[in-house]
Amino acid sequence: MKRGDFQGAATHLDGLLAEKPKLIDALYMRAACERYLSNYDRALVFLNDLKNVKPDYGRAYQEEGHVYRAMGRSDQALIAYQRACAFNPSLSVSWLRQGELLAASNRPNEARQATAQAEWLAKLAPPVAAAMNHIHEGRLLKAENLCRAYLQKNRQDVEAMRLLAEIGVQFNVLDDAEFVLESAVEFEPENVLARIDYIKVLRKRHKYVAALEHAKKLYARNPADPVFQSHLAIESMHNNEFERAFELFDEVLEKIPGDPATLTTRGHALKTFGRHDDAVESYRSAFRSMPDYGEAYFGLANLKTYRFTDAEIDSMRTRESNEQLDHSARVHMCFSLAKALEDRTEYEESFSYYERGNELKRVQSRYQAEDMTAELTAQSDICGRELFEKNAGKGHDAPDPIFVVGLPRAGSTLLEQILASHSQIDGTLELPNILALAHRLRRRKRASDKSQYPHVLADLDGEELEAYGKKFIEETRVHRAGAPFFIDKMPNNFRHIGLIKLILPNAKIIDARRHPMDCCFSGFKQLFAEGQEFTYGLEVIGKYYRDYVALMDHWDEVLPGQVLRVQYEDVVADIETQVSRLLEFCELPFEDACINFHKTKRIVKTASSEQVRQPINTKGIEAWRPFEPWLDELKTALGPVLDRYPIVDAS
Repeated sequence: MKRGDFQGAATHLDGLLAEKPKLIDALYMRAACERYLSNYDRALVFLNDLKNVKPDYGRAYQEEGHVYRAMGRSDQALIAYQRACAFNPSLSVSWLRQGELLAASNRPNEARQATAQAEWLAKLAPPVAAAMNHIHEGRLLKAENLCRAYLQKNRQDVEAMRLLAEIGVQFNVLDDAEFVLESAVEFEPENVLARIDYIKVLRKRHKYVAALEHAKKLYARNPADPVFQSHLAIESMHNNEFERAFELFDEVLEKIPGDPATLTTRGHALKTFGRHDDAVESYRSAFRSMPDYGEAYFGLANLKTYRFTDAEIDSMRTRESNEQLDHSARVHMCFSLAKALEDRTEYEESFSYYERGNELKRVQSRYQAEDMTAELTAQSDICGRELFEKNAGKGHDAPDPIFVVGLPRAGSTLLEQILASHSQIDGTLELPNILALAHRLRRRKRASDKSQYPHVLADLDGEELEAYGKKFIEETRVHRAGAPFFIDKMPNNFRHIGLIKLILPNAKIIDARRHPMDCCFSGFKQLFAEGQEFTYGLEVIGKYYRDYVALMDHWDEVLPGQVLRVQYEDVVADIETQVSRLLEFCELPFEDACINFHKTKRIVKTASSEQVRQPINTKGIEAWRPFEPWLDELKTALGPVLDRYPIVDAS
């Protein structure tokens, strides 16, 4: 290609692609060869293949922009360059070409912004620019090594620090990311982007009060700036200051009428606050303003109780079939269409959209089922009966926490709502503290080091165990409202029950269990905001459920009587008996409010927020049955755990 022998290069690439048809670099170079040979339609074919393999690959869209530009199709070229920059903001050529095309379209303000971004990239130190590109092309370890080496010599380069923090976020090492960004903000207090990154990480760590304080500092710089208003609105919402959030959203919409992102976020806030009808109207306003805005459609679908109109379904079908639709919007459209068609009992077409949406998510995922199996097996190997016998009487003796664990969509939000209706129990959130502690115990000097967890649990002494337990109680106090007990309903904490019982031996643990087919298929149908990547495939979610059951069996064996299993179907069949079991396990007196949980007024931030505001019903039982013709892969993956359910005499 460097010699200009594009036909010769194409021949070599064809041989390579015959052996490895999904090789990203080969597909990219093959498309470029066809462009240089002026075979533009052929170039687009290879680019479509490339986007199917890796739909978030920014260079594919940049090359598509080059092709359309060569064909004289400026409008499509501009869209392609914009998408390239959305997926990979380090592509300076795409920013430059955007600036040129926008200027030619008499859009001078946007042209200046695009050109300014290209100029900003050009000023970055080469290692920082390279690290940014590695991040957006999924080479996180390379990016990390570059950033760390560069920061050894340039310790106060805020852009490099922002990139290192972003790597930490992607590795879920949030405490490291917070520390780096805290330092960056101290070095450059006026750096708006660094402060916004810091706010986002604080929010991810559920440090809502601190995030709000920094959002207020941004807002104070220019109270009329809609970006600062929007950040303050979001942080106000997370601090349950909903009226203030709504005021700020309205101020943003006065300046940017019909802004779909603001209308959708406002819809999320209204939903969380329990204003269902207002949330519906906000979501509808968003896609009326921008019909391709998939997140607004999904906001309606995620209400679970909304029924789409014929016109809305037709609009989604039309837009989802458009090849130019943004990848993220397509994902949202697929899940929304699937829910709309399921409500109409059009199950075959509904399943096809669920399957398509999950496939689109799966190609972006780094999740490996084998790695998760190894991680959960290590928990069983390390956390044996002897470990708990050795540490008997150690840890922090606080009885406050009640952990509700299990899989997403297993009924944990229902159990939380029941328990939080008790006068002595605070409902909080899916708290990240145990997961964060597990990450710290991996003893990583950097995100790429080999994990030492859970093996390190065998080395912790009594003083350390007590300190960790005490710190958990102190850090989570901000989420409590004064009751003596509180709930942490992070489902994934089932992986860390050994850690929990070592540092908080008096904590109560409740396993929310639901029929494997209902639980797994419900997870497959749900588009999660982040995480839970094991749900994006019937085989992987079935394998995850099986591994979960095996680990819970292990906890039952080594911690007998210390985990209460509550089956969703039993709660639906006889709520009074199950409420009595729950409260007896928590050593609390019976209260009628727990039976009438749907009347309890509280903030609920999960996908089940609308459902737990309704009386108990059987809608969630055997909801998978209409889809049974397409679920053989799930049944095979679940294997023997299907025959074990329901569990007789659940512990």
